[in-house]
Amino acid sequence: MVRVQCFDSLYSHRFARIAAAVPHLRPAEPAFNAERTLGLAQRAHEQDAALVVFPELGLSAYAIDDLFQQDALADAVTDALAAIVEASRDLQPVLAVGGPLRAEQGVFNAAYVIHRGRVLGVVPKSYLPNYREYYEERQFRAAREAVGDSVELLGQTVPFGGELIFEAADLPGFALHVELCEDLWVPAPPSTYGALAGATILANLSASNITIGKADFRRTLCMAQSARTIAAYVYTAAGQGESTTDLAWDGQALICENGDLVTEAERFSEDEQLLFADVDLDRMAADRASTNSFGDAIGDHRERLRRFRRVGFELAPAASPLRRRVERFPYVPADPVTRTERCEEVYNIQVHGLETRLRATGIEKVVIGVSGGLDSTHALIVVARALDRLGLPRENVLAYTMPGFATSEHTRGNAWKLMEALGVTAREIDIRPSAEQMLRDLEHPYVEGAKQYDVTFENVQAGERTSHLFRLANHHGGLVIGTGDLSELALGWATYGVGDQMSHYAVNASVPKSLVGFMLRWAIDTRQFSADVSEVLQSVLDTEISPELIPGDGDKPTADSESKVGPYELQDFFLFYTLRFGYRPSKVAFLAAHAWGDRDRGPWPDLIPPDRRNQYSRAEIKHWLGVFLDRFFRLSQFKRSAIPNAPKVGSGGSLSPRGDWRAPSDASAAVWLDELRRNVPD
Repeated sequence: MVRVQCFDSLYSHRFARIAAAVPHLRPAEPAFNAERTLGLAQRAHEQDAALVVFPELGLSAYAIDDLFQQDALADAVTDALAAIVEASRDLQPVLAVGGPLRAEQGVFNAAYVIHRGRVLGVVPKSYLPNYREYYEERQFRAAREAVGDSVELLGQTVPFGGELIFEAADLPGFALHVELCEDLWVPAPPSTYGALAGATILANLSASNITIGKADFRRTLCMAQSARTIAAYVYTAAGQGESTTDLAWDGQALICENGDLVTEAERFSEDEQLLFADVDLDRMAADRASTNSFGDAIGDHRERLRRFRRVGFELAPAASPLRRRVERFPYVPADPVTRTERCEEVYNIQVHGLETRLRATGIEKVVIGVSGGLDSTHALIVVARALDRLGLPRENVLAYTMPGFATSEHTRGNAWKLMEALGVTAREIDIRPSAEQMLRDLEHPYVEGAKQYDVTFENVQAGERTSHLFRLANHHGGLVIGTGDLSELALGWATYGVGDQMSHYAVNASVPKSLVGFMLRWAIDTRQFSADVSEVLQSVLDTEISPELIPGDGDKPTADSESKVGPYELQDFFLFYTLRFGYRPSKVAFLAAHAWGDRDRGPWPDLIPPDRRNQYSRAEIKHWLGVFLDRFFRLSQFKRSAIPNAPKVGSGGSLSPRGDWRAPSDASAAVWLDELRRNVPD
């Protein structure tokens, strides 16, 4: 059982703050180098870091050639190491420090892993470059040449070898593997096996001189290794102070997570560098558990992986707030360029999916209901473009607006303007007479003048619309296009059976509501359609989200959807972390509080109308997360188990029973609601 000890601390939610350090150094001056190492280690301690990684051979410097063979230098390195180990007693972070190690009648290029006055282990470099400007085999022995699995160091017997994993007993998921420089450049890096053996944080102590184009290549290597191993990868290279007799140094340092570049230090800096990132240990665990090929690779290398040894320690981290950027809209990239690319990609997937379905069926007409709301508007422009690509006239889009008891003139007007601007075949069917007949058949109080606006009253309207669409498709030989989105599927905000839950093909089914809005903005900004169409799209964006099923006063329905199921922007946030990673509710709430607790957080002011730049208290987040969990796990699965085909558009997941999500229709939400109640304070 996992209990959150301090809700506001990153360490309570399985994040770890890791750091890459680039200190100043002096060739063959271990005392000075140890002083600079400890200076940065102290700064990292003050920032509540769990790990600090320093450059390769940082105690001695890298480019000192045959000085590695000198006894005086070896003694000075030992003294410097002793000073660091002693000072580490008062420091929180694990320190990975590079230096030469005299052992087994030779010298190893090694990483010393230090914590709280103890050398946890020593990792020798596996692959020694001996080409072009490198000739490490002149000075060092490789890990494969080691005979023993321990060394005597500073009065301790210390684990020694390349197959060590350092695990924090009090921070589940914190498992560190260390390699050095060239180890990453080989076809099968040691960190690959470290990750397969359970390491989630891979550290590379590097010197790596700089040449033209090399920084980009290093970055690519680190990102690729992080992606392949589903791990965090922290890399740091030597900077100012290394000998420039024949080489130059840029002090490149970076941290990656699951293939993403999280942060990178300034290269060629005059100042010492200390780079931080709060990495998500749960993210790696979730992706590894759900990626069966990762498990297959473990099985393929089981004999080698059995040789790994675990070195345990107690991190005892201080409570510290999360400093990681958590986007309010996880389905929508914050970067404008990336966002434009993402929207275009999603649009093309939707268009291509429908285009392929129409080719496969030989059907040349589509039938779609157009309400004037977000989802049907976006679906209609997808349909129009698909027919354009097929060379079919837009008149083959049979679009129907079907006003009911609470349809406003505003949304009805938007529906008509959009259909006309796109040049589709536009029709209107008033569903009120047929809905009234069904209510009469049901002996519903409404037909006697009672204002009983219950679920039957709402679903009769939704059912009448869908029934008309299917019969129209029969009559005209068309394909009914579903317009409901991923958010509605998650919350069960759709009428089951002969209702808006059903269609022949659903183009929006894996597009969340928050992304639909940005898709319309993208269509406007990139001029995908005429100015008349863009004007309607903007009007739709400015309209409150409502199913328009219950009459109100004047031209406005009584309730919007979000008053019932919660703010879609918040529910989409919950959906992403629940569906994509399977996080426990307390962690989802923690992330939501971090993302939504500050009104000015995020680069969104120009994209979101002022009245939508919301913030939510922890109590509000807890309440709406409870609504989400109950609807998602208990109330809605039976609807998702019977949804029509739809194209998956993103790695954030879909809810198709044939795709990302398979679950029983009669499950309980009790486990999730109990975890939320116990571990999230109001």
